[in-house]
Amino acid sequence: MRAQPLQLLPRYGPALSRRKLASLAGVALLTAMSARARAQGGREIRILALGDSLTAGYGLPRQEGFAAQLQAALRAKGIAATVIDAGVSGDTTAGGRARLDWALADRPDAAIVALGGNDLLRAIPPEATYANLDAILRRLAERNIPVLLAGMLAPRNLGQDYVTAFEGAYQRLAREHDVVFYPFFLDGVATVPELNQPDGIHPNARGVAVMVERILPAVERLLARVRA
Repeated sequence: MRAQPLQLLPRYGPALSRRKLASLAGVALLTAMSARARAQGGREIRILALGDSLTAGYGLPRQEGFAAQLQAALRAKGIAATVIDAGVSGDTTAGGRARLDWALADRPDAAIVALGGNDLLRAIPPEATYANLDAILRRLAERNIPVLLAGMLAPRNLGQDYVTAFEGAYQRLAREHDVVFYPFFLDGVATVPELNQPDGIHPNARGVAVMVERILPAVERLLARVRA
């Protein structure tokens, strides 16, 4: 005689079948997704990811890049969102500033600004990085687009004065513009060999997955600021 399944929900009685359990689970999932959709005004949210090669997924298939993995993670949580990949490899904060209006043609509801890594590689003065990011955040504010600002940490070989000024620029911008702030875009990934490509700079697919996992709570705080 076939063993009977465990009665995980005894209050429904022994007649509860696996099919019924699956049906109830499906209803619960749809209810949760419906509640999220209602909270977001019943529409899909468009998130602009304005960045450089870290956002563009340098060296990776498109489906393994940051935008695609973040979109998949949000949808797995029942959040109807499209992440617009506006990453350009090699871009500085000046480059992001120059093409912002073009990127806004996609009519985003929210934006992730993740620029500055190439400023570091070129040792661009921190005051220039600040000025470019300030202009970007002001432009987004004019459009009533809430922002998540992803910061970068400066290599210590650039000198303590540079490090303090560069990292302080992000902190100052976060305060002045009241944006959602994520201090280090590569948190948990930088300097970890198994999470990076052979160049030691760009994350591999596993590294991007770690980036997405760590930044996801900040992205959810960003979405809470989107007007329904």
